[in-house]
Amino acid sequence: MDQFVSNFTNRLDAKGRVSVPAGFRAVLARDGFDGLHVHPSLDHQALDAGGHALLGEIDTILAALPPFSEERDHLSTALLGVSERLRIDPEGRVQLTDGLVAFTGLRDQVSFVGLGSKFQIWEPVRFQAHLEAARLRLRALRRSLGPPWTASAPEGGER
Repeated sequence: MDQFVSNFTNRLDAKGRVSVPAGFRAVLARDGFDGLHVHPSLDHQALDAGGHALLGEIDTILAALPPFSEERDHLSTALLGVSERLRIDPEGRVQLTDGLVAFTGLRDQVSFVGLGSKFQIWEPVRFQAHLEAARLRLRALRRSLGPPWTASAPEGGER
């Protein structure tokens, strides 16, 4: 299965254009998605992005909620009502709208972070802080789970 993995930081030009990492463009192409589906993250000051796999996950979540329910309407609004479909130009760039740039606080650089079926777009300093917080939470979770998670930790440190 093709997944978005790793992280990359690219320059954002004065017109709001940024190069989508080649590996991410390849996943989108194999997914058959023409462009990039983007919406503000529900949990972070970042953007969720992807193709058919991301839209399929959103459809699955929405289908599990009762039709015409308040929960389904709220989730639809948050995931689809504010989403944008961005075109990837021949040079592999997308042009981020002013609203997307403002939501994320992007300035001159953009971090792309692979999350499997989707990726996120972050302001690089915020991403580094998020990554460190995620590592700390994972270490605490590992300690609370006990062996085998903690059994092979290197002496004097954590894995």
